[in-house]
Amino acid sequence: MDLTELRTLLARHARPDWTTAIDGVLISRVDRPDPPAPSTSGTVLAVIAQGAKRLALGNRVYEYRAGQYLVASVDLPVTGQFTQIDPGRPALGFGLTLEPSAVAELLLEAGPGDTPRTAGGTPSGIVVSDAPAALLDAVVRLLRLLDEPRDRAVLAPLITREILWRLITGEQGATVRQFGLADSSLSHVSRAVRWIREHYAQPFRVEDVARLSGMSVSAFYRNFQAVTAMSPIQFQKQIRLQEARLLLATRPGDVTGVGLRVGYDNPSQFSREYRRQFGAPPSLDATRLRDSAGASAAVLP
Repeated sequence: MDLTELRTLLARHARPDWTTAIDGVLISRVDRPDPPAPSTSGTVLAVIAQGAKRLALGNRVYEYRAGQYLVASVDLPVTGQFTQIDPGRPALGFGLTLEPSAVAELLLEAGPGDTPRTAGGTPSGIVVSDAPAALLDAVVRLLRLLDEPRDRAVLAPLITREILWRLITGEQGATVRQFGLADSSLSHVSRAVRWIREHYAQPFRVEDVARLSGMSVSAFYRNFQAVTAMSPIQFQKQIRLQEARLLLATRPGDVTGVGLRVGYDNPSQFSREYRRQFGAPPSLDATRLRDSAGASAAVLP
């Protein structure tokens, strides 16, 4: 499918904060290449119309370019960078926030045999595919409503449901369907991810989080690794360091205090792991963040 209209709509309606007049719809426009930056993925569909983006999750790297889409079914700590940006040719992307309840509703409404059989195993929390013409057409029609405020309230929810249906029945449908099923292995891991995010500063026993997520310890390790590309302890470390970086952007002179707040009792360990993650010790990185106005990666992949 020709991406010209999609690019035109995205360029016209891009805002600095990436929001739009349609709830849950985001538009990214990046005019210059920046160094890789840590962020969180959110649970989103992201479509690239121009340029490309590279995401690192644990030991996995995902790259997607114009005409491809990414689905993040778990809110994960990632490092992202837009690429293939030239003067006068910014990177342009469409994003749609995904809600498990909306996917579950469509699955309940689908007739027998309307959705492919879900294969066994636990999918990765991030997947990438070529965008089929039907999906891109629905995205374009949704973006057109930004120029049609009279029709927006009625038609935007209908087209959003169509986009979700295209995902459910598409190449990455197994991941999206598990996202909407409360008892899927992906949903069990998502519960654990949320718990670790909410309690990242405190130590925990993996056995306790496995029980909270409704899995045996062995199944929990296996499924958590499949979804996040990290062990639970590695995941906690990523969250701690990202939270520390956010705090240092506003409290650059309190490195020890920030380390303690995110769960590091040993300042040397905090500094060592921070430097390994971000390429500079906390005090130097805090100065860089302040000088760059604390710029951070956007949530949209």
